[in-house]
Amino acid sequence: MNKTYIGYLLLFIFLMFFLFADQLDIKNRIDIPSRLLDMNTIFFSIFLEAIPFVLLGVFISALIQTFVKENTLNKFIPSNPVLALFPAVVIGAIFPICECAIVPIVRRLITKGMPLHVGFVILVSAPILNPIVFLSTFYAFQTDLSIAYARMGLAFVISLIIGAIIYQRFGNSNQLKNEGSHMTHIHDHGHSNKLKETLYHASDEFFDMGKFLLIGALVASGIQTFMSREFLLDLGSGMLAGPAVMMGLAFFLSLCSEADAFVASTFKGMFSSSSLLAFLVYGPMIDLKNTILMLAYFKAAFVLRFILIVTTTVFTVIVLYQYFLV
Repeated sequence: MNKTYIGYLLLFIFLMFFLFADQLDIKNRIDIPSRLLDMNTIFFSIFLEAIPFVLLGVFISALIQTFVKENTLNKFIPSNPVLALFPAVVIGAIFPICECAIVPIVRRLITKGMPLHVGFVILVSAPILNPIVFLSTFYAFQTDLSIAYARMGLAFVISLIIGAIIYQRFGNSNQLKNEGSHMTHIHDHGHSNKLKETLYHASDEFFDMGKFLLIGALVASGIQTFMSREFLLDLGSGMLAGPAVMMGLAFFLSLCSEADAFVASTFKGMFSSSSLLAFLVYGPMIDLKNTILMLAYFKAAFVLRFILIVTTTVFTVIVLYQYFLV
């Protein structure tokens, strides 16, 4: 059976259980531990809050992917390598493209002549600095709006620093794998009809990122339910340990940036605001799933160095922010 139809079937079963669970009277038929019921409640609250923003993000991303051409973006990039960093961040702020969708787009931009460091500024900034992510973060942290504003500000500064380091270390060298070794566009369906193409892109992207949202919501709800609150408070109280732990969690959860704020908000009160910001900034820039995508397109040595650059930069800036501004 086609994996797309399997995805639709699982989504249908999920919705049926959600809508008609009361009629099935599962609680009285099966002896379910109360902690599992608590975990279920937390899981659904995270997932259902995030879904509208994910749908909005993937649809706008699909429209951009279908109608916006790469050479159009290249026209706005100055030839001066330093000045080119700023419009690259602006491009990232305009387009709501998630961290998995941005990788093949950046690869195409680079093959069409965009400088390496400019492409990677777009890669790290676009998944954070866009209206959908700001809106979802604003909504998820309504009781502490400074998180939403700090996320945008830190992401802006960190993106510029990462771009400058990449230019200083690699210049405009070719870090792409040979043309025959990387994949074709992961969402290419060969449809000439623009509306159909947009819907196919949106559908593919939703199911690509939806599984990571499900996994992330499940892990977050499990941690909230079963892990000792005192242990989490001790873990997140350290000035260095808290951001490091949350960055590691962000990498392995691989949440889409339209939804990660809802998972991060469940850790509020257990981790410091700086640790939450480390999670919210680092995850969209580099995580497990976009690392795998980058290894398909770019040389492995470059990808590993890029991960080191992003990790070191985010951690350093977050610690400085925590020390001087919090």
